[in-house]
Amino acid sequence: MEPIRTVGIITKPEVRQAREIVPALVKWLNGHGIECRMDEPTAEALGDGAVPVERDSVPDGCQLVIVLGGDGTLLSAARAIAGRPIPLFAVNLGGLGFLTAISTDELFPELERALRNEHRVAKRRMLACEVQRDGHVVAHYEALNDVVITKAHIARMIDLVCNVDAHFVCRYKADGLIISTPTGSTAYSLSAGGPIVFPSVGALCITPICPHTLTNRPVLVSDSSVIQVVNLAADNVAYLTIDGQVGEPLKEGDRVICRSSQHALSLIRPPRMLFFDVLRQKLKWGER
Repeated sequence: MEPIRTVGIITKPEVRQAREIVPALVKWLNGHGIECRMDEPTAEALGDGAVPVERDSVPDGCQLVIVLGGDGTLLSAARAIAGRPIPLFAVNLGGLGFLTAISTDELFPELERALRNEHRVAKRRMLACEVQRDGHVVAHYEALNDVVITKAHIARMIDLVCNVDAHFVCRYKADGLIISTPTGSTAYSLSAGGPIVFPSVGALCITPICPHTLTNRPVLVSDSSVIQVVNLAADNVAYLTIDGQVGEPLKEGDRVICRSSQHALSLIRPPRMLFFDVLRQKLKWGER
């Protein structure tokens, strides 16, 4: 990694801890000769007339982006990085935090390691999604966790046809369908009964949400596959959501096409915190 001269800071809004951490963090970085770019919640926590930039512009010119928050803040930061090879340093100020594995106690020691280029980086492949309508691409998204199609109205199932590499899989009548990466396997897909997938496994998971046919089960396919979901619900009855944060209503006949992205997120991990350590800690699995 090139020498760190400029760091971006992205903070979860309205987090009480940020008012203590952000001023100390900026002072520490400035003391090491590092400039800071920050979003609005970070500037508010810093005070002292700090000037924010739009969140999507925070990574511009940075060699490292620090995220203070939970997994949701990290997902937003991943979209802001937009495939650029900028490592993301995620500090957990939220709740469960599968991805934000660095604790506040580890913040400055791990930053020291990063400055010495001794940090451990995990590559997390992203998922590219496009919406085709009447033969034209009308939207394109990048997801770190998942692409989800759900019903937009209360108490109504939707009909979706799923194909993998032009092979018919199933016509689902369900509350929705989740296409998740290995990273997203511990998010919404897990809650819907999907499997936990080791991050380096080359797979995508198709998980139905409350299917009408109880034998509809999650399916793992190769990450080289192209997954196409055709929406058979009427206009605006189904909704597409990316990482639970952005999206749009779908029209009848829309095709949602998912494939592994060319982009991967570089996520800095604590040196002694491995994947199964995170599972034991976050899911309260028993110790040996």
